Amino acid sequence: MAELRLPGARVLFTDRRGGVSEGPYSSLNLGVLTDDEPASVVENRRRAAAALGVEPKRVAMGWQVHGTELVRWDAPPADPGYARPGAGLPKADGHVTSVPGLALLVLAADCYPVALSDGTRVAMVHCGWRGLAGGILGRAVEALGDDVTAAVGPGIGACCYEVGDEVLEAFRDAPEAARGRMLDLRAIVARKLVDAGVSDVQHLEHCTSCRADLYFSHRRDGGLTGRQGGLVTLDA
Repeated sequence: MAELRLPGARVLFTDRRGGVSEGPYSSLNLGVLTDDEPASVVENRRRAAAALGVEPKRVAMGWQVHGTELVRWDAPPADPGYARPGAGLPKADGHVTSVPGLALLVLAADCYPVALSDGTRVAMVHCGWRGLAGGILGRAVEALGDDVTAAVGPGIGACCYEVGDEVLEAFRDAPEAARGRMLDLRAIVARKLVDAGVSDVQHLEHCTSCRADLYFSHRRDGGLTGRQGGLVTLDA
């Protein structure tokens, strides 16, 4: 796991190490919508929350649909789907809160987890190509105040991300991010942040597809894989 600091906030990007899952989900798989043992996922989630210093019931998450919806959390989830897999989750790919000690989570296995903070509010955003093209990062920055900073976690690199015409067309305004059919999603994230007025950005520059020792990758593993997470919480 990699812990970073943003103003008034802590960020944790998990990797595949330090959990109890086996086989293709070895070992810190946080995704319950896999064929992993649910009890193993619950224990893995407990460990990830503990690494951030929060209880599992104080982790908020959504049902990710590669969209642009944000959930604003004014209190911990009443029925925490993180702590109790199977609970109902809002369909959303981004989360915002001003509640100290409430962690926001997104799951990923090639997409980019992006944490934001203005010192009094935080956001965590799941950034795949559809969400980026739809403007989810800009919406998340707008939901915060001034002087927003960001931390961008691991994701698939341009070295491994070959895309089709539909995806290239979605980012025709960023031709520098494409080399033939290879697309640099991290460069897209960086550009979207600058366009939204965010210049203070930290990057954990790991390619999830290249680093089988560290990360789950949907593309590399043909879908038979786990999920790592990005979490952010305001200091209590």
